[in-house]
Amino acid sequence: MFYLDYKSGLPIYEQLYRSVTKMAAAGALEKDEKLPAVRSLAVELGINPNTVQKAYQMLERDGVIYSVPGKGSFIAGETQAVEQQQALAREKLHEAIGFALDCGFAAETLQQICEQYIHERGVEAV
Repeated sequence: MFYLDYKSGLPIYEQLYRSVTKMAAAGALEKDEKLPAVRSLAVELGINPNTVQKAYQMLERDGVIYSVPGKGSFIAGETQAVEQQQALAREKLHEAIGFALDCGFAAETLQQICEQYIHERGVEAV
């Protein structure tokens, strides 16, 4: 269900956070769907339960999931998850654009590259 890259420099709790957020945004996790219990997910992934708990706390803090005492954690809905994914994408895009500008790309060239990529993906320009 969840993919973790143990060789990544990204902390495991952050990977789990991003995985749940991405799956919720993509609709792979439905609104009100119950997430695995902290202990069972920790055993399944071979990680410390505190790591799972930290990811769940971050997800709840950001409105991606909600908890019901004695029942577990559930997906809050895709709106918050989509917003989280879009914010992450925007951040990465800003980093990439900044890097490209620092490397000497002209704004017009970057715009052409973006338009070409969007066209190749088959997305209509607005």
